[in-house]
Amino acid sequence: MRRINLKRASVARADTIRTINRQIVLNYVRERAPISRAEIAQETALQRSTVSLIVDELKERNLIEEIEGESTGGRPPILLRLRAAGPVAVGVDLGTVNTTVAASDLAGRVLEREEFATDKDASETLRLVVGCVRKLIRRNKGGIEGVGISVPGLVDFESGTSLFVPYFKWRDWPVGREVEEATGLPVTVDNDANAAALAELWFGRPEVREARDFIMVLVEEGLGTGIVFDGQVYRGEGGAAGEFGHMTVGEGAPIACASGSRSCWEAFASERAASAFYERRVGQDPARPQSLSFVHLVDHALGGDEAARGALLDAARYLGIGIANLIKGLSPDAVIVAGRIARAWPLIAQEVRESVAEHSLCRGLPGPRIIVSSLGEAPPLLGALSLVLARKFASVSTT
Repeated sequence: MRRINLKRASVARADTIRTINRQIVLNYVRERAPISRAEIAQETALQRSTVSLIVDELKERNLIEEIEGESTGGRPPILLRLRAAGPVAVGVDLGTVNTTVAASDLAGRVLEREEFATDKDASETLRLVVGCVRKLIRRNKGGIEGVGISVPGLVDFESGTSLFVPYFKWRDWPVGREVEEATGLPVTVDNDANAAALAELWFGRPEVREARDFIMVLVEEGLGTGIVFDGQVYRGEGGAAGEFGHMTVGEGAPIACASGSRSCWEAFASERAASAFYERRVGQDPARPQSLSFVHLVDHALGGDEAARGALLDAARYLGIGIANLIKGLSPDAVIVAGRIARAWPLIAQEVRESVAEHSLCRGLPGPRIIVSSLGEAPPLLGALSLVLARKFASVSTT
């Protein structure tokens, strides 16, 4: 699913490229709405008549709609935007603790959602997922066009098979095929960090969307990375690219990673690691809670608790070490930190950046931007929805 670079998109003149022209127009409406036909024609170098024909086609397909702009003294301009209709995509964020199933419109706005505890039995989790998806299909009377599923582990993207989920020790689960057979909808499955990177590419802040090469660092119970090269998610052979959460960054981590190691990046910089750093700091102090969930840890840190703040900084230091290693190997335009840790970013951003600088290969040289995700605390859910929406926007059929 390659995302069009609107700055570099060249409009072909042959009949065989009409679909691409239609795709370009639709993506201009998606990214720049509200926008006029004249503005699209000017920016794409397409003739006004060609733009009008394409707009009419997209309106007939209920993909875009016209609205009145603000008048500057004369007749109000007619502008275009994505059609604000009902749900068209279902996303399933299959998490280690909870699974969220949601439906969104064309713009990625979540309209309905349901959440339940992820069962350690894959077949039971499948049953619950299918039940939620069927419910959304019934409510929306055929409007749902596809299902995207994000999974916290290795995924064969082409077959939709979850190869290995370390947290549950699930192996070779054909979740895509099983959900497709149960619902009758096309299903796309990907690793949660890859899906989150795709969501950032399609729905993130403008300066991120314009970065063609970036790395998404998804900090959750575990830690994963999604890699984007030239506007496309890079999955590698067998979908195994991006498993940097299991690179070695030290020894004697406060927890073991999902695979049992205490030397992995995940064991030092994940949510679980931050909570374990807190437990180390408070020791046996009877005046303090002996353990905190990550959500409560952030709450305490934002409230001025020095032990909680120190634990987050401990994890942030290792987060920076790992990011420095990624920069050495891949030299991206940007590194984006995502997950519930985004809420703590004001407390840890400086520590992360200082750690990156300390462990960089060439100090003093300009490096990539290190920024927090603008997608809130659940990027994998938006990523799951993006798996459906990106296919729609990346290929607008002529039929």
